[in-house]
Amino acid sequence: MFVSRIVLAALLLCTPGFCADESQLLQEILARLNHLEKQNQQLAEEVHSLREQLAAASPAASPPENSAGSTLAQTEERTTALEQRTADLDQVKVEASQKFPIKVTGMALFNSFINSRNNGGSQTPEVASLNPWAATSGASFRQTTVGLSFFGPQAFGAKVSGAVNADFYGSYGANIGQVARLRTANVSLDWKNQTVSLGVNAPLISPRSPSSLAEVWTPPLSASGNLWLWQPQLRIEQRFSVGDTMGVRVQGALYETNEISYLPPSAASHVEQARPGYEGRFELWSHPSSGARYEIASGFHLSTSHVAGASVPSRLFTTDWLISPWRKLEWTGTFFDGQNLSGIGGVGPGFLVSYEYGTSTISPVHSTGGWTQLSFPVTSRLTFNAFAGEQANRSAELNSGAIVRNFSYAVNLMYRLTPNVLTGVEAMQIRTYYLGQGTRLQDRYDLALAYLF
Repeated sequence: MFVSRIVLAALLLCTPGFCADESQLLQEILARLNHLEKQNQQLAEEVHSLREQLAAASPAASPPENSAGSTLAQTEERTTALEQRTADLDQVKVEASQKFPIKVTGMALFNSFINSRNNGGSQTPEVASLNPWAATSGASFRQTTVGLSFFGPQAFGAKVSGAVNADFYGSYGANIGQVARLRTANVSLDWKNQTVSLGVNAPLISPRSPSSLAEVWTPPLSASGNLWLWQPQLRIEQRFSVGDTMGVRVQGALYETNEISYLPPSAASHVEQARPGYEGRFELWSHPSSGARYEIASGFHLSTSHVAGASVPSRLFTTDWLISPWRKLEWTGTFFDGQNLSGIGGVGPGFLVSYEYGTSTISPVHSTGGWTQLSFPVTSRLTFNAFAGEQANRSAELNSGAIVRNFSYAVNLMYRLTPNVLTGVEAMQIRTYYLGQGTRLQDRYDLALAYLF
């Protein structure tokens, strides 16, 4: 080898004196060279072994037509699987008679609850009853909701869409069909900056509600500052953009009032008919790129109740807001001030019918109130909510026994078990003050499990 020749030449050239002096050094060099030769032999053996393993692992060469046939067989197998999957989906899809896309929405909601004695015989009381009942506990699926969303073709240059939502909180009776109840429904025409919709919805001036799985049959705080009454209405909306992160919404509505809502039978018998109400709302919004959200709006409601040949005005001014400076905090709420609010979901009589010397006098009842909620998304799955609301009616305009003030407050925790399964626990107390009768308390506790679909 080349290394051995170098060593031999070195041995021949060295003189006796020099070799004698450096014999120890030559022995060390020879020892190192032997070690290097052994390492080289080991590396050669390892390379040979690796080549044999690679040759054994590589399949025998096959003609090109066999490789193409294998690829074709795999493609055909995948195509067959996709066709079978498409056929399965085609069998289970929901299809409208007019071939429009339809989406099924809703929530299978299980509630277990405990109510103290002033529950008024209801699973989800909204006021503390004047007279005590038996304390109750139980469970039900009555607040389950089912909905259909549909999307039609364009009409007049606008996208057509709509939805119908129902629940099972209707009155029980011999006919099971009485249990189902229509909640909301609408048909909308959407242009780029305009929307026209017709349907049954909450008042335009009350677009927000607290978050709860305990009270779904009506929005939470329905009798404590949340004017919720779902009624037929026509809405028009115009949108204006101010850059990419700000804008303005101007909305108007014709709203059909419900004049006998929350009225005692003695007063309801005097109502002649419902009348259209006029509502407006002006909203300024900002959604910065940081993810924050700011929305604040003012609104009004104007209508007239016709009672026993007299006209009783309904006037209301509102402010609602949503403020979320960062993703771990959201503050929402509504404030209102006005008179004769029973036609849009206010608690207590909207007007007072009084008699003096054989003559009846009808006057509106003034009210103030609202609600607010703080929501804390603790994690992506866990959210903590705390909310409270109140409606206060002017006591000088009420008869004895009427509700002067209804105040409710609650806390709840909602946990997302899976993307479409929620569980929640909630505790609420309702404080209702009756004119001349004092305050009644009602405690409510609820454990819920919801399957979203």
